[in-house]
Amino acid sequence: MAASSLVSTIIVGAILVAIVVLIIRKMRKNKKNGIGSCGCNCSGCAMGCHDMEKNLKK
Repeated sequence: MAASSLVSTIIVGAILVAIVVLIIRKMRKNKKNGIGSCGCNCSGCAMGCHDMEKNLKK
């Protein structure tokens, strides 16, 4: 019974790792394409809204 428990644990772990990898890949792709999760509150924006505004004014 220990072998089947180990196999099921490995399968569940592999599925979770695959999901995390897909989420990270999607987030990196969105960031590369300029798609963010900014809520229009630039004072708390982690994506550097203020830097982008300065660069656009140049």
